[in-house]
Amino acid sequence: MAKKTTVSILHCGSMHADLTWLLLAPGKAMRRRQDRHLPAPWTEIPTLCALVDTPDGKLLWDTSCPRDWETRWEPTGLQDFFPYDAVGEEEYLDSRLRQLGLGPGDIDYVVLSHLHFDHAGGIDLFRGTGAQLVCSTREQEFAFGFDGPFRGAHLKADYAADEFATVDGDQEFLPGVTLLQTPGHTPGCMSMQVDLPDTGTMIFTSDAVYMGESYGPPTVPAAIVDNLEQFYSSVEKLRGIAERTDATMVFGHDPDQVHQLRTAPEGVYT
Repeated sequence: MAKKTTVSILHCGSMHADLTWLLLAPGKAMRRRQDRHLPAPWTEIPTLCALVDTPDGKLLWDTSCPRDWETRWEPTGLQDFFPYDAVGEEEYLDSRLRQLGLGPGDIDYVVLSHLHFDHAGGIDLFRGTGAQLVCSTREQEFAFGFDGPFRGAHLKADYAADEFATVDGDQEFLPGVTLLQTPGHTPGCMSMQVDLPDTGTMIFTSDAVYMGESYGPPTVPAAIVDNLEQFYSSVEKLRGIAERTDATMVFGHDPDQVHQLRTAPEGVYT
């Protein structure tokens, strides 16, 4: 019997941050005058990776945050705005892989939705393993092209020592696995569509859509958006694909959805 593609969602713990970074929503992150005395709302920001096991190889989608996040992020100052403070030893990416009976050397492709420090922070696990690192061409151009050690949440210490294969346009990267160009959050942010035999289509939005409340409709923007016009266009592109395929949407950092997903090591999508 031919091997079927499966997806394991890896919940790699959570950061916390002011909700405004993710959601510019009246009554949520944006206070009414009657509520102006209240503190800024903080929220859980789960970090997700996905292992797509296909007949043509194992693909890891994103790499979460590093163990040394506090010292590595110190040059940016963002460790105080996005503390990765809700993670147990069993939730780090290498631990999640071990729970599936895998090590970094078992991964054939590491696809980065974008190169922010909460998605590219675990790249160093795969150095010297032979895994092919992949990002979009536009993301590589931006992430390697600015002066200095960081810009916003792009931190060169995460990725500057690595070589990437790059993707232009929407591309079926492996059979049933399509990488989608969804810029806006960053210049080269990608999402991933996986077509499964039993579950059907799943779309991993990454930060093109932070959470269900971002998706709407109506679409709700965020404080961390590189290009607002592209952001809106990408959300509607994903919505169109989802409607055509009846897709299950997996949002980038939804604190409610993460507890509803079938997560590894117990759960798998087939």
